[in-house]
Amino acid sequence: MNLITTSILFTSLQSVFALNNGVGRLPFMGYNTWNAYGCNINERVVLQTANLMQSLGLRDVGYEHMNLDDCWAEKNRSTSGDLVANKEHFPSGMPSLTDKIHALGLKAGIYSDSGWFTCQLYPGSFENEDRDAKQFQDWGFDLLKYDNCAVPFDSIIKQGIYGKYQRMANAIANLSETSQKPPILFSLCEWGREQPWLWGSRLGQSWRTTEDIGPQWDVLASIINKNSFITSATDFYGHNDMDILEVGNGDLTFEEAKSHFTAWALMKSPLLISTDLSMANNETLQILKNTEIIAINQDPVVGTSISPFRWGINKDWTSNSSFPAQYWSGESQNGTVFMLLNTLKEPADMFFNLTESPWIRAGRQYSVRDLWTHTDNGTAVRNFTAHQVPSHGVVALLLKDAGDEPAGLWPPCARFEWCMDQNGTRLDDIGFGDLSSRSL
Repeated sequence: MNLITTSILFTSLQSVFALNNGVGRLPFMGYNTWNAYGCNINERVVLQTANLMQSLGLRDVGYEHMNLDDCWAEKNRSTSGDLVANKEHFPSGMPSLTDKIHALGLKAGIYSDSGWFTCQLYPGSFENEDRDAKQFQDWGFDLLKYDNCAVPFDSIIKQGIYGKYQRMANAIANLSETSQKPPILFSLCEWGREQPWLWGSRLGQSWRTTEDIGPQWDVLASIINKNSFITSATDFYGHNDMDILEVGNGDLTFEEAKSHFTAWALMKSPLLISTDLSMANNETLQILKNTEIIAINQDPVVGTSISPFRWGINKDWTSNSSFPAQYWSGESQNGTVFMLLNTLKEPADMFFNLTESPWIRAGRQYSVRDLWTHTDNGTAVRNFTAHQVPSHGVVALLLKDAGDEPAGLWPPCARFEWCMDQNGTRLDDIGFGDLSSRSL
């Protein structure tokens, strides 16, 4: 556990230039094959999954991309230099596959790498960026996930990571201009190397912020912790990518899976399912199809992420991979969003003063909507307590302004620090007394 330094905080809060090329305004949603299938992908698996996205109602709530990850290709390019789809696993070819995906009302995504090879040692796209971008477009793909393995020697690439990814970003932009077609959505997968939250939005629509995810609570907590310091990088057309969802995988409890999905969604990460949908149970689908949570992720008016307003058991701005920030809030088109995350190993009451969030107005009361129980829970005046939040569980709330708070409440300030009468009387009683005769 360590205290994040001021210099790092200022670095993470710098504004960045966002690429607005007409695609990826909102976090993309869909499916990625990796966590569920790894290299064991083929035409049947992809089309079965795409059909399940439709029949299970996932497409209808916003999951619109069907994305292939690594291992779809042959080990060698063709004699003319083109990538070749694995003939055994994709016998009908990629144009046929994308046609079938599109016929289901979905978009198609593909995977490549910025180096000589992919992470599983299939051909990468380095020095073939223009050729490969055009081939992906000709095949009918709408999205490219671009990995960070097999880095060329410095004497060859003569670029840092920004320049390495810029090569494909330029290829996509040039292709869109010459073809007069929308650009391929560009999803950078550089594992958080060299602070992509500072430059990723110049090149693409999302950028990975951490190492790979896993279906364990300690991994999820670590990812939440790291992303808690860089939330300001996310807005329309550019999103911190917290990695593929693990909902439905491993030994995550129902409460942990809810917390995982809530944090990813409210922090405006892309939402990519990656579990075997033919085995998905009702709890998994209940989480993935929570339209009230999804509505925050896909808010067309407010593109920013929730951020911590209080770390909870740790001092504010403390980095703790096991116990990340617990109290979060953010704006939405319909009110102020709160996420209360119980990182402890036992149930806990979670209390906050409403005006700890910068998006709440003093002197007002707020209606409370629970985004998991889907209930209206009365009105909050100044404070709110969530009782006995389960271990590793979450509470997600939407608070809407419900008018002036009741008259005559005491103290006259919900937060007592420097609360002062207009006659100069300070009410927080820290020893200054009546300041009316003093020069301030």
